Amino acid sequence: MISPSLTKARIINLDQVGIPIECLFNPKEYTFAKQNSWAEEKTPGSNTTPLTFGGGQPATLQMQLFFDTYGEKKDVRGHTDAIWELMMVDESLRDSQNKWGRPPTVLFQWGTTWSFKAVITSVTQKFTLFLPIGTPVRATLDVSFRQIADTKQLKPQNPTSGGVGGERVWTVKEGDTLAWIAHTEYGDPTQWRLIADANRLTNVRRLTPGLVLMIPNG
Repeated sequence: MISPSLTKARIINLDQVGIPIECLFNPKEYTFAKQNSWAEEKTPGSNTTPLTFGGGQPATLQMQLFFDTYGEKKDVRGHTDAIWELMMVDESLRDSQNKWGRPPTVLFQWGTTWSFKAVITSVTQKFTLFLPIGTPVRATLDVSFRQIADTKQLKPQNPTSGGVGGERVWTVKEGDTLAWIAHTEYGDPTQWRLIADANRLTNVRRLTPGLVLMIPNG
C-alpha cells in the first residue's frame, strides 16, 4: 500500500494552462523501455555481420494507475476522464504545415527527482466496482507514454521547477505573483510578461493556487 505521505504523482498538460491531474494513488511500479536501431551489413561467407547504428528510438514509459471513489460514493470518471481527454485532439493545437489539431504534450512528474516529457499513446480503462445504480467507483488505467524530449531524467533546476530539457514548470502557491515568479526564475521581476505570454494568461493579477505555469527561457 502506498503511504499517503509520499508526494503524489501527477500528469501536466504542457500545451494548456490548468490544474495538473494528480493521481489518487501513486503507481506501484512503472516500466521504462528504449530501443536502438542497428542495420546489418551483408557479408557473404562471414560468420558474423557488422552492425551500423541507425539511431535511437524514443523511450516509453508504462504504468497502471488506480482510482477508487467508493468511500465518497462519487463517479470515478470525475478523475479518470481528465486523463482520457489527454488522448483527444485539441483543435487549438494546429500543426504549422497541415493545420490539423493534435492531442497535447504532457509531463509525467513524481516529486522533484525526475520527469518525463511525452505524449500519451495508449490508455486502457477498466471499471471494477459499481454503485447499485451502475455508477463506476473503481477503475484501473493502463497508460503508455512516448518520449518527445531527451530529458535524460534530469533533476529539477530548483525545488519548485521540473527539469524538462530547457523548459521549466512552476506550481503556483498561495500568494504567488507573476512578478515574484519572474524575480525567482530570472532575477528580474519585470520579466513577468514572458511567463504571461507563454501561458496565454488573461488574468495576470490573480493566480490560482495549484496552477502549473511553463517558464520559458529568459
